[in-house]
Amino acid sequence: MSRTGSPKTGQPRPAVDDARRPSAAERVRTMTDSSASAGLVIPGAASDEDRHSRTEIRAVDTDGTVFLLVEGNSAAASAVAARGDDPPACVMEITDVAPVAVPHRIRGRAWIAGWLRTPSAEETRRADRPAAGDPRAPGPHGVGDPAPVPLVLEVGEAYTDDLWGAEHVDAEALRAARPDPLARGEATLLQHLAAAHHEQLRGLCRLLDPATADRAREGRIAPLALDRFGLRVRFWDGVPRGGRPNGFDARFDFPRPVRDAAELRCAMRRLLGAG
Repeated sequence: MSRTGSPKTGQPRPAVDDARRPSAAERVRTMTDSSASAGLVIPGAASDEDRHSRTEIRAVDTDGTVFLLVEGNSAAASAVAARGDDPPACVMEITDVAPVAVPHRIRGRAWIAGWLRTPSAEETRRADRPAAGDPRAPGPHGVGDPAPVPLVLEVGEAYTDDLWGAEHVDAEALRAARPDPLARGEATLLQHLAAAHHEQLRGLCRLLDPATADRAREGRIAPLALDRFGLRVRFWDGVPRGGRPNGFDARFDFPRPVRDAAELRCAMRRLLGAG
């Protein structure tokens, strides 16, 4: 198993990985629809400060339309207002961070390049706004601050560098993709596994090849990522080498892709029982 990391995320990744996996388009789509940190960059702005805008809410409609809500005084809102019928180019940068403490905690990044515009009346009506209790919903803006501005990101292309690798995604594939069905509950489940099922996770070492298993048993372990195809676990020795702990990931596939929480419970029971 290779210890070579991603050039952008530093993630340990195997050189050859034949595990079943979500497509690159699905991974970008999942990150876009998640609560992962995201911002907009407007190329050509006068300064770095003027180029960046934070997205308070983002949601993707079933036809792939990307809805955003940005601060009213942001660079993105100003650029759209200034350009009128000539949509400004932009890049949305998304950073996905593991919900548990591990070395190389940034699990992946995605970049979606396209153009910003004001939504039509029909798009505004069908926009999938998060409910008030949704963690992505914005808090109240300050007195005198401009109201948040809804925008649409017309996708041109996308790119991801994550736990699976670095891949380009075209606009058509991204529009057709759907988020992973486990994504919304992933963070809670991984945190629960790390806090309450450490010994069962340690038991997964028995599923590794003997040399790798011996090394894994001597170090630390944490669940890193979950999708409908399986569970990824990170092992590391805790001894800094070159200033950072040395580690590797192992992927544990489910017998078949899971579609909901009930199927996930069965799959996890079988997996942890096998360990």
